[in-house]
Amino acid sequence: MAAGQRFTPQMPDPDSDGAPAMDGWGFADSGFAITEDGNVTMTGSRYPLSGQVLPHLIPWISGILGIEVDPFDRNEPHYPPQVPEPVINRKFVKALGEVIPESRQSVDDEVRLRRGHGHTQEDVWAIRYGSIARVPDLVVWPESDDEVEAIVQLAGRHGVTIVPYGGGSNVSEALRCDPNEKRMIVSVDLGRMNRILWVDPENHTACIQAGAYGRHIHTALKAHGFTMGHEPDSVEFSTLGGWIATNASGMKKNRYGNIEDIVRDVTAITVDGKIERYSVGPRESIGLDPRSLLFGSEGNIAIITSAIVSIFPVPAVRAFDSVLLYTFEDGVAMTNELMKQGNIPASVRLVDNMQFQFSQALKPATHGTVAKLKSRFQKFMVTKLYGYKPDQMCVLTLVYEGSKKDVAEQQKRVRKLAKKYRGLAAGAENGQRGYTMTFAIAYIRDFVMKHWVIAESFETSVPWSQVVELCDRVKKRVVDEHAARNLPGHPYVTCRVTQLYPTGVCVYFYLAFHYKGVDHPSEVFSEIERAARDEILKSGGSLSHHHGIGKIREGFVDRIHSPAGLSAVQKVVSALDPDKVFGAGNHAVRSSKG
Repeated sequence: MAAGQRFTPQMPDPDSDGAPAMDGWGFADSGFAITEDGNVTMTGSRYPLSGQVLPHLIPWISGILGIEVDPFDRNEPHYPPQVPEPVINRKFVKALGEVIPESRQSVDDEVRLRRGHGHTQEDVWAIRYGSIARVPDLVVWPESDDEVEAIVQLAGRHGVTIVPYGGGSNVSEALRCDPNEKRMIVSVDLGRMNRILWVDPENHTACIQAGAYGRHIHTALKAHGFTMGHEPDSVEFSTLGGWIATNASGMKKNRYGNIEDIVRDVTAITVDGKIERYSVGPRESIGLDPRSLLFGSEGNIAIITSAIVSIFPVPAVRAFDSVLLYTFEDGVAMTNELMKQGNIPASVRLVDNMQFQFSQALKPATHGTVAKLKSRFQKFMVTKLYGYKPDQMCVLTLVYEGSKKDVAEQQKRVRKLAKKYRGLAAGAENGQRGYTMTFAIAYIRDFVMKHWVIAESFETSVPWSQVVELCDRVKKRVVDEHAARNLPGHPYVTCRVTQLYPTGVCVYFYLAFHYKGVDHPSEVFSEIERAARDEILKSGGSLSHHHGIGKIREGFVDRIHSPAGLSAVQKVVSALDPDKVFGAGNHAVRSSKG
């Protein structure tokens, strides 16, 4: 191949890797289930936990929540809920038929329902146990920028509102439709715009359509020795367009950067036409750049159709590691010093004691005398010989990527700091297990919901000086809010530090409680989560690090923007879309026209 010659890689068949679950997270063939003897197992064969029996999970949940969880006592879902009849604008539909064939349009109830929700606990509760008042009336699948532009123009002409759809993996209620919207709502699904259009190996760039899933981007680029490096927890089910629209972050951002660092250019369709650039340099000073408005736009002003991204050679070495630490405070101090030294591992994640306990509860059954003796010996060494306290110790998991020399230097630095902070090397196996388990854990929220436990995650970013205090205050606030409502048992609230910056970190929380006998548990959960968010802001944290605002956090925007700042955002959106053709209505930009 000639130097600089572009090529188009083969993308995996999007229908070849299994059907998605319609009533929850992930693939339909994967999830957690109860065995005949009351233990937990993971179905399917996609993940390291698949097929494993997890005998410790239910007893551990019972102990933490202070409620006996009966594995055979289920709150049976009634998915799908009743779906509202579609609102049809016949003039629009007739005109659309001249652009998009009927084979790429759908008014099927379940298809429309799926485009009307994301994956918050509110979303999943609504489709399993409640109802959704409004969903898109029609779903369309364009295959080109020209088709997207035609859809937008027709929507404006005929008084129709549109909502872009990528992977539907958001946890911000970004896809929730306004129940007061009288116009026809059209979901523009980018699922057929899912190709890598070209790869430029000399200039380390690739042009990728917005509907491409992270897992397919990763596979296609890896086959040619490249990686994009962006790996959020949702990488299997989220898309490039969604990453840009939410201003996303990945687990390996230390090496590759956040999405705004990786993306070089964005093409998008507005009501006025196509936003595109005719040339793209490594860095430019070109005045006000309309592309910057697309990061975090959350479907409010445009449909993102493609992007040029930086790509990187697949690292020569990839290694895992883990360090056991006496306390979370020790872990924060160690990661702070690690960050200050520079050249840090691709991923550094610190989990608190409660999350460490959870990871232990997810360990498969130990078989054989030798394996059982080894497990007991390790526990004895950690707790008795080294003096780690089971209710205080935490773990740091690391992923190294780079040249052999770089990785060796990073490992040496980590070992030196671990010694300074009295850390105990916990091995590569535990590090790899902690990293890859991220993808299986996402299924647990949907599993426990059927067993009377409601759970969700939320995140923030916070300066180094306030990390520990923020975590402590949020946990206490959750406990206090739980007690004030006389809810059964105890709440489960835990956190981990997931991304490091010179000025601070991202902190990711998990919250859960037992809801049997609780009236309107999803609403109660939302109240407690909002209280936790209030405490985050009072403690110096941000409104969101990478999940975005959507509708779930829009009530807090006046606490992060001055009146003039908020007015500026609203005026920009109004100027770009005066007739509110884009109806997502996220981060306090309302969609309803009347």
